[in-house]
Amino acid sequence: MTAEVLSCFVKEIVIVRHPVSVCVPVNHKVTLRVRAEGTGILNYQWFSEDENAVPGGTESNLTITATKTQLFVCRVSDHFLNYVFSEWVKVKVLDINKSGLSIDWQGNPHIAINPKPQTIQRGSKLTLLCAAFGIPAPHYQWYKNGQPLLDKTSDTLQISHATSEHAGSYLCSVSNVLEERWTDAVDVNIVEPDQLPPAVLTATDKVALLIGNLNYSNHPVLMAPLMDVRELANLLQQLDFRVVSLLDLTMGEMRSAIDKFLQLLDRGVYGLFYYAGHGYEHAGRNYLVAVDAPQPYRPENCICVQRVMHKMQERQTALSVMLLDTCRKWYNQNCIPSAIMPLGPSGNTVYGYATCEDAEAFEVQDGGKSTGIFTKYLNKHILQSEKVTHVLEKVSEDLGKDPLVTGKQAVEIKHTLKEPRSLADQVRTTGHTRELHLRDVCWRQANELPRKKQLMFLCGVEVELCFSALFSNVLVAFATVKTTDSRAQDCTITLSSIPPIEDIFSKLGGSEDMDSLLFNKSYNPDCSLRLCSLQKLKESLVIKVDLHYTNQDSKLRHTETQRVNIGKPLVASCELYRGNHVASDKRQKATSARTVENISTSKAPTNQSLACHPFTRKAVCAPNPATAGSNEPEENDENELQNFYYPP
Repeated sequence: MTAEVLSCFVKEIVIVRHPVSVCVPVNHKVTLRVRAEGTGILNYQWFSEDENAVPGGTESNLTITATKTQLFVCRVSDHFLNYVFSEWVKVKVLDINKSGLSIDWQGNPHIAINPKPQTIQRGSKLTLLCAAFGIPAPHYQWYKNGQPLLDKTSDTLQISHATSEHAGSYLCSVSNVLEERWTDAVDVNIVEPDQLPPAVLTATDKVALLIGNLNYSNHPVLMAPLMDVRELANLLQQLDFRVVSLLDLTMGEMRSAIDKFLQLLDRGVYGLFYYAGHGYEHAGRNYLVAVDAPQPYRPENCICVQRVMHKMQERQTALSVMLLDTCRKWYNQNCIPSAIMPLGPSGNTVYGYATCEDAEAFEVQDGGKSTGIFTKYLNKHILQSEKVTHVLEKVSEDLGKDPLVTGKQAVEIKHTLKEPRSLADQVRTTGHTRELHLRDVCWRQANELPRKKQLMFLCGVEVELCFSALFSNVLVAFATVKTTDSRAQDCTITLSSIPPIEDIFSKLGGSEDMDSLLFNKSYNPDCSLRLCSLQKLKESLVIKVDLHYTNQDSKLRHTETQRVNIGKPLVASCELYRGNHVASDKRQKATSARTVENISTSKAPTNQSLACHPFTRKAVCAPNPATAGSNEPEENDENELQNFYYPP
C-alpha cells in the first residue's frame, strides 16, 4: 500500500489539553503541560516569544525556573508532517514579597499585595492594585460595596476621573480552579482639593554608616567618638536603619567602608553618614582625617565630605543626611580645593555640622563619660518623628543654651529639602523586594555574629562560648562554665585569638568605657576577650579556649585546650583592606589642609554633670616644604580654657 493511501487513514493531531498561564514568584520552578492525540509517536517542541526554540523543550512537559515574564507555545507534530500549535500561555513573574507562601504550595491563589485605602482629590485618577500568585494564573473580580464591577476583572482597578460616586468600600476576589480568595476591604474617599491630607512619605530602605576615629597614631587621642557612635547606632536601629558602626579606620579602610555604604544606596533609600573625629574645612569643603594620617596631614589622608554627598546623590536617594561632629577650622587657603562636578538640583540633602565655619567642636565629660556636645543633643532628639531639619534645629537650640560652649560652638544646618522627610519615616518595600534583599545580604555580611558554641572537655566540664558586637568591627567573645565534673575543681578559663589581635582600647585606658557598652549587665561570664579592628583581619579567626582545673585525685593543675574557628566575623568578611582607591587618590590630589586636635581635661565640680573643660578639636595647616615647621599655628592655650567658669 502506498504512502498516499496510508495518509488517507491518518488522524489529525488534536490537542486535548492546552497549557495554562501561571503567575509565580521570581525563581519559582514551573511546569507547563500539553496533551495531544494523534497517529504514531508525537513530537513536541516548545518556543518562547524571544527564542526560536526552548533548549531541551522537546517533551510534553516543560519545566523552567521562572526569572522573567514570558510567553510560551508548544508545537506538536507527527511523522506524516502534520503539526499543530497549542495556545500561547504567559508565565507571569512577580518580584514581590512571597512571605507566607508554603514550601509545598500547589498553585492555589496566594494574595501577595492587597489594595491600599485611598484618599484622593475629586477628578484625580483612582488606582487600586491587587497581585496574587496562582497556577493556573488567577482571575480577578473587583467589588464595590459588595456589588461586582463587571468591567473590572484585572489585577488593577483604574478610574481616570474619580467623582464622589466612586467613594466606597472596595475588595477583590482572586480565584482559579483550585480556590477562591478575597482581599482585605479598603475604603476610598473622594475629597475636594483643599481637603486632601499631606502625602505620607516613606523610604524604600534606610542605611547608615557611622565612623568614629579616636586612637590616632600621630595626633592627640580622642575619647568621645567611642560612646557617641555606639549610642547613635542604637538609636538609628530603633528608627529601622541598617547600621554599620566602625571605629579607628585608616585612610584606605575609610574609603572602602564608604564605597560599601554607597553600594547599599538606591532610588528611594534614606542614607545617613555620621563621622566623629579630627577634621577641618577649606574653601567650602570639609575633610575627615584617618587614624594613620601623618603629621602634618597630606591631601591623601583626608576624605572630602562633599564628594561623599555627591556620590550619595548619584544613587538617587530619597534623603541624604551628613552629620559631622568635627571642627571646621580654616587652614592653608592657598591650596586648590577638591574639584567636584555638581549634580542637578535633586534636593533632599541635609548637612548637620557640629559647629559653624572656622570654629572648633568640643567634647565634654557627661556623667563620667566623654561625649561630643553636638552628638549629646543629637541623640536626645533624633528619635522624634519630625522633619530632619526641625530635629537639628532643636539640637542647635539646646547646644546654644549650654554654658559650656556659649560663644564658642554653634550648630550649622544646610539643606535642600523639598519634602518634609523625617528619619522616623516608615520603610515601604513594595516593588523593591529584590533591591531590599540584596541590601539585606550586604548588611548582614557586615553584622553577622558567630554562632554560640558548646564545648565539652575531656575532664567532663562543659563551656559555652558566645559573642557580642560592640561595633561592626569590635567583637567580644565570652566563655562561661556551664556544667562541671567532680574530677575537675577550681575551673578557670582564658581566651586568646589566632592570629593575636591587640586590644588597643585596653592599652589606652578605654577598657572601662568599652565594657560599659555591653547590654546585659547581669551576665557575668567567667572570661571575655575583646577583638578590635576586625577590618584588618585577612584570614579566618580562631578562638583558643584554655580550661584550667585541679584534678581531684592528683591535686595537680591541668590545662585542656580547644580551638574554635569563627571565620571572618562582622565587617572582616567585607575585606575593606582590598579596596582599590587609585581613582579616589587622583580625585583628592587637590586637598592639602589638615588638622590636629588637643585635649584639655579637669574634674568637674561635684554638683555638675559636665566637666569644666571641654575638649577642643583644633586644626593645624600644612607646612610649606620650604619653611616646614615655621607656619603651623600654635596650639590653644590650655590656661585660657581653664579660665572658663560654668555655674552649677
